[in-house]
Amino acid sequence: LTFFLLLSGFSIFLLFVLNTVTGQIRYSIPEEMRPGLFEMVKGSLVGNIAQDLGLDLKRLKSGKARIYTGDSAEYIELNKERGVLLIKERIDRETLCGQTTPCALHFQIILENPMQLYRITVEVTDINDNAPMFSKSEMRFEINEMSLAGARFILERAIDHDVGGNGLQSYSLEPTDNFVLKLQNLPNGNKAVEMVLQTPLDREKKDHISLLLTAFDGGEPQMSGTMKIHIKVLDANDNAPVCSQSVYKTIITENSPKGTVLTTVDASDADQGSNGRISFSISSTVDKATDIFEIDPDAGVVKLIGGIDYEISKYYQIDVQARDEGGHTDSWRRERMFYKSGANLPVIPYYPPLYADVGGTGTLQHVYNYEVCRTTDSRKSDLKYDRPCSESVISLDSSGTQTLTHAQRERMNFDDCDDQVRNIFLQPILYFKNMFLIIINFCFSCC
Repeated sequence: LTFFLLLSGFSIFLLFVLNTVTGQIRYSIPEEMRPGLFEMVKGSLVGNIAQDLGLDLKRLKSGKARIYTGDSAEYIELNKERGVLLIKERIDRETLCGQTTPCALHFQIILENPMQLYRITVEVTDINDNAPMFSKSEMRFEINEMSLAGARFILERAIDHDVGGNGLQSYSLEPTDNFVLKLQNLPNGNKAVEMVLQTPLDREKKDHISLLLTAFDGGEPQMSGTMKIHIKVLDANDNAPVCSQSVYKTIITENSPKGTVLTTVDASDADQGSNGRISFSISSTVDKATDIFEIDPDAGVVKLIGGIDYEISKYYQIDVQARDEGGHTDSWRRERMFYKSGANLPVIPYYPPLYADVGGTGTLQHVYNYEVCRTTDSRKSDLKYDRPCSESVISLDSSGTQTLTHAQRERMNFDDCDDQVRNIFLQPILYFKNMFLIIINFCFSCC
């Protein structure tokens, strides 16, 4: 026989089985609240248990009614004189249950002569008593001025100990002159936060940028937390690290010993020297990732350094960032667009660090992964091509001579390690998207 009752705003469920009077009843209370509002603090009423179970006060006394919680702490006490349940200790839902929902206290009320058992559940509902917060007050980036639009930089995620609508809901990034904010839902319910470059940087105009990242919850009144972002704009380093794949997946048992290797993150950088030297780091601190996992900054080997418990978390997501010493980054969790030889190369003017005027037919000093440069004194060239070019740009006569039909003229500054070359020069330039070629007609004059 089942009864449903509604009393004093609390939902009550009673169940009687056979001849044994066994009851189950459920209450719902808010966690601790700020002074000035309705406070569920020590001594506050949870419910009239005698009335809700149909027991008189004499029975509570004669049956030596008592609360049994097992090994858990007693947050609720029974007042046998009044037949009510009261708050015994301060209840903080976040301390009691963390992010687990619903959050509830489970205990039993036992009476003797005859023996009766009542199972009681008290659900503790969340209030907006925590603001979103970041584990650090600021983040610093070094970003090259040649970074392409669309370059992504992983930001610290905020943490809000409240749940549901009172938990973390949104972010904002100000100002938005160069960067915009991009959020993406992760499988574990969190949001990935990235800063995306939308307009080019110019170190000569502005070599430092300050931004403010704000996290908002959905409570009433709304609460927020902030983190400062400082960006140092570096001079040209034209290639960013590229991870060999955007997502790595592995399986590990909960009894795996410390030092177990999970995977190895691989990245490459087309630059040389310090600009091509890559270091790896774990950029996420949510779910205490840095307490459980570590990555070798040079080799990219991800290892287990802490204990894992399947009952606590069945899934971990680690954000790993590959960074070169010029400030470019890539993430193992995010795909990036990048260019490689012969694959629809971008129209990007890039100049080798050294040039030589050979005074005629000569050889190139440098060959790059997606373009070749040569100088010429006229618009006719004896350069032979491996693949056909657009006839609208290059014409071919019967002798096999290819002629440049038009060019783009630009005036620009050129910094060269050779002091014998002036910094200012004129150049007609032709770019081919799908070729390994850029033809440049330089006008050099010696100092």
